[in-house]
Amino acid sequence: MISSSLSQAFIQGLFVSGCLIIAIGAQNAFVLKQGLMKNHIFWVALTCFLCDFVLMSFGVLGFGSLISQSPMATIALAVVGALFLAVYGLRAMRSAIAGGTSLTLDNDSKQSTLLATIGTTLALTLLNPHVYLDTVVIIGGVAGTLGFEQKIAFLVGSLLVSAAWFFGLGYGARLLIPLFKKAITWQILDAIIALVMWAIAISLGVYAYELYVA
Repeated sequence: MISSSLSQAFIQGLFVSGCLIIAIGAQNAFVLKQGLMKNHIFWVALTCFLCDFVLMSFGVLGFGSLISQSPMATIALAVVGALFLAVYGLRAMRSAIAGGTSLTLDNDSKQSTLLATIGTTLALTLLNPHVYLDTVVIIGGVAGTLGFEQKIAFLVGSLLVSAAWFFGLGYGARLLIPLFKKAITWQILDAIIALVMWAIAISLGVYAYELYVA
């Protein structure tokens, strides 16, 4: 029978991970769009989950302070992430302005190759310093007060939310396909993606600057 402490750690992992993952961001916006396009969504969701698996495991098992201990590494990561998101946001805004793209959801010619899609997924995930703050530092910090068995339960809860969210978001997006057969809907989505990525890029730039002058 599972002890109450393990159950509490499991539930805590569910809630902490859920609050951090279920938020509008570059990664979630990308997963949503790939789901709408039926573009390698299994591999996109799996890639996101595996990244969380590795990072959360590092955080929960005691490596939560590694990144925070190196200000220069954090600054460099923030700058690279900001530049990448700014460029990706520009591409999304161009698509929004041009319109008429990716509207035929079953047309494979409009889909990216598997390697290109996975590469973009990895870049959007790993070049964003917030992912390390959320998965390694915050989740690792919360789990730091737990015993080893409780940490494992906490990690299982966190990873369960991650898997459910990314696969649910990717495959659940298909329910919105009738809506996204309209050109204007795609243009709105691309515009929102661009604005979200630019906002994150700006926040990363400000974060890097403040850390540099501190």
